[in-house]
Amino acid sequence: MTGGVGRGARPKATVVMNPHSGSGKPAHFHLIEKAEHIGARVQVTDADHDAASLARLAVAEGTEVLAVAGGDGTVSAVASVAADAGLPLVVVPAGTRNHFARDLGLDIKNPASALNALRDGDPARVDLGVIGGRVFINNVSFGAYADALLEPGYREAKLRTLASIAPNYLKGEQWVEGNVDTPAGTIELPQVLLVSNNPYHIATPRYLGRRFALDTGSLGGIVVTRPPAPPPDLLLHLRAALRQPGTLGRSGPAITWSAPDITLYGAAPRLPAGIDGEPVTVPLPARSEIRRGALRLLLPRDRPGTPREPALPRWGS
Repeated sequence: MTGGVGRGARPKATVVMNPHSGSGKPAHFHLIEKAEHIGARVQVTDADHDAASLARLAVAEGTEVLAVAGGDGTVSAVASVAADAGLPLVVVPAGTRNHFARDLGLDIKNPASALNALRDGDPARVDLGVIGGRVFINNVSFGAYADALLEPGYREAKLRTLASIAPNYLKGEQWVEGNVDTPAGTIELPQVLLVSNNPYHIATPRYLGRRFALDTGSLGGIVVTRPPAPPPDLLLHLRAALRQPGTLGRSGPAITWSAPDITLYGAAPRLPAGIDGEPVTVPLPARSEIRRGALRLLLPRDRPGTPREPALPRWGS
């Protein structure tokens, strides 16, 4: 992450806040009061005002810094507006998982600490992913997770709904109705396709799903190929595949790679997907691409930081 904004007097800032994120974390951590104490204006989302519209209003009214308190979906919406306006963004991790904030090295257990960046934040630039003109900070997924997002009641009963969808995938009875080109060749009708803003670490269990950098200028691709015959339990099959030497990379049931763009194409006009945890349908061909250094950030100077990426296992040594 490289510098992009100099320090100086505290700029005029607007915090867009989702009060329902993380089962009410903004209220639990008194984020409205703490942001206002610093001197920021707080705009709270509601049924008539989503995060993106509040962020655009703040830009139109001349705010100099945007901040966002919420989960990854809320952060993604405001990050898109900040990038388009060329304004720095302060991320306050007030969601449930906070994957983007975690990979930025923020203290996700104490979201209020991120507000310190409004006083004297460290400048940084990170990449953004884009698919069909829509920004993603984490990933876009096709497969079981995308279908579950489109099921009624997913927000209220995520695990139960996912369990009702996943068995068909676990039996090999459902797949993504499209094809994707990889370094191992074209994969037709994959079981799952995940495209991430910078590659995920999947080599060691401790840091599975982490990103140790968000400024590499590359997307990460993970595709799970459809087995020739449905295994008794595809989940066990997949987990075993991820542990086997040689299956991570350019061959095998789990293929991973990095590229500046990744395209899913096929005969279907549109497919369901999940973008940063939000349900959408996207037209085919669906081309994802990286926008290098597109997002300016201000990060709290006392953040925990990102751990060092562990070395890859040396198979057979």
